[in-house]
Parts: sequence; C-alpha cells; structure tokens
Amino acid sequence: MAEIIREGAMIEKQDEHILAQLQRDGRATNQQLAEDVGMSTSACWRRVRVLEQSGVIVGYSALVDREKAGFATSAILHVSLERHDAKFVDEFVSRVTARAEVLECFATTGDADYHLHVVVRDMKAYNQFLDDFMFRLPGIRYVRTNVILKEIKTSVALPF
Repeated sequence: MAEIIREGAMIEKQDEHILAQLQRDGRATNQQLAEDVGMSTSACWRRVRVLEQSGVIVGYSALVDREKAGFATSAILHVSLERHDAKFVDEFVSRVTARAEVLECFATTGDADYHLHVVVRDMKAYNQFLDDFMFRLPGIRYVRTNVILKEIKTSVALPF
C-alpha cells in the first residue's frame, strides 16, 4: 500500500529536494530527477507518486509569457462586498472563479474582501470585463483597480 502524506504533516527533506527540482524543470525524466536529487530511479519514482497521490503535487503545466501570448494588460482588482452571508459569498466566488481572465482570487483582510489578479489583451478588453461582468455582479460595494505597469518578479515556485 502506498504511503500517503497526511494534511498538515511535514514533508521529508528528500521530498523537498524532489519538489525543488520539479519546480525548476517539470519536464525532467525520472532518471534525470533521480540523478539530480541523489536517489535511485525506483525510490524517486515512488516518492513522486506519493507526492502526487497525497495532493502535494497537484499538476504539471507550462509557464507562458503572457505578453508574448497577447495578454498585454494585467491588473489587481480590490473588491469589497456589501454582504457576507454564505450563499452570497459562494455565488460571488463561483462566478469569479469561472472567468478565464481571473488568474487568482484571494480572500483577504483589510479594506477589500477579495483581491483578483486579472489578465486581458488590452485596456479595451479590461473595460469590457468590468462593464460586462464585474459591474453586473450583485452586491459589489466597490471595485478598485491597480493596473500592473511592470512585472518585477513572477514565480509560482515555493522556497524549498
């Protein structure tokens, strides 16, 4: 039976090495990965499977340069809701997370209830996103926007 990492449990150092290497090169073969982390190929394969089955590794994907892909405008939206009952919040979250333009959605402390990271092709598309979607959501107290002028650091890698 495969070992499962329990939620909240600390992962082992060897798992951290595997995760760090996979974050650098998610396309590495098992043999390359095993060599890089100093394990046998069979032991490395088993550890990766445990990390996947435990939900520590949730998937693999390509990193795409948004500007080269035609998404020149990126913004952070600060959204405050008028109501916070479960049904209303669930509806807001469901509708926002269904939108492809919304890359990230965070429930936060402070003045805004949610911060959304949105990407669109240009400012015209952003205005349309606001008019056709955000401003039509019920119960929005306000939406404030910070347009991202320049990305200084963008990473999804955890600091192992």
